[in-house]
Amino acid sequence: MEEGDAKNPNTEQMEVKEPKHDGTTMRKALLVINCIMLSIGNCGSPLIMRLYFIHGGNRIWFSSWLQTAGCPIILLPITCAYVHRSRTANPTSENKLFCMERPLFVAAIVLGILSGLDNYLYSYGLSRLPVSTSSLIIASQLAFTAGFAFLLVKQKFTAYSVNAVFLLTIGAGVLALHSSSDRPANESNKEYILGFVMTLAAAAWYGFILPLVELTYKKAKQEISYALVMEIQLVMCLVATGFCTVGMLVNNDFKVIGREAREFELGETKYHVVVIFSAIINQCFFLGAIGVVFCASSLLSAVVIAVLLPVTEILAVFFFNEKFQAEKGVSLALSLWGFISYFYGEIKQSKKKKPDPETEMASSLLPNTLKSSV
Repeated sequence: MEEGDAKNPNTEQMEVKEPKHDGTTMRKALLVINCIMLSIGNCGSPLIMRLYFIHGGNRIWFSSWLQTAGCPIILLPITCAYVHRSRTANPTSENKLFCMERPLFVAAIVLGILSGLDNYLYSYGLSRLPVSTSSLIIASQLAFTAGFAFLLVKQKFTAYSVNAVFLLTIGAGVLALHSSSDRPANESNKEYILGFVMTLAAAAWYGFILPLVELTYKKAKQEISYALVMEIQLVMCLVATGFCTVGMLVNNDFKVIGREAREFELGETKYHVVVIFSAIINQCFFLGAIGVVFCASSLLSAVVIAVLLPVTEILAVFFFNEKFQAEKGVSLALSLWGFISYFYGEIKQSKKKKPDPETEMASSLLPNTLKSSV
């Protein structure tokens, strides 16, 4: 046999075994995009909803309805995903616009009903409390999410994640020290307390929903892709919107929306602008939240929501002239510290899981017989 005809099996294996990181890179890109959407929704949603209430809006069921009524927007990325699959998939394989199977569809309906109830609790609280007060109560969601994530999906905690939960909870507690100074002058004691209780219930309820979404992903009998996540979100929002529509019908909201728009302090045109942007911004929040759950975990989704609390507080100072005490500055510092702690821990964990390139190459050079004996 000639030298040129001889093949080195080790060289051949080196050429074939080339690590691919496309999936990991795509997942990280999706995580960043969803974090941005979650940030926009988390900071913008309470501001624009509070704007509705302080300038003459008083329909709580309608405000709840707006939180998920923007869900038809999701049809656009779902359609884009379908077109992409049509171009890249095997011509012999069946390609559907919606890939969701019945068990996942039923789970999405249940999650949608739970979300509809949470929308009402949140809207009721925000109608009674200033943004700064309601936001700090919502931040307690992190503790509820951590607890339910441990029970439902066996979330593993590191020293860094525990430290992050602790710091972010303390940050919310610092803000609570002077929350009574933000109480509206025209608010009765009973209304204020009821608003506080309803907002706390909304935080606990959503802290339960996020791990439940993660559990749904884990228990699903079909592969969960990001396109499927958007389908789940669409069904959840449609069901939640239907839930709130029933509340609007019972409360006769549809009959008075026209009059409310005409009597809105900022004008009828701005009333419709507030309504439309409320639907869009809230959709950013919900899609971003379950997107982060898909790309990472329900705990990270709650951490991002909590770390944005001081940002919402600062925006409330600019837009609604709410007071900015020293406590809010301390809370901002603690939140950033907790956020950095969480991600530093995640980076350390990912480095531990990542195999050593030299070891991986040495393993690939071993003949199959030697590998089996080892």
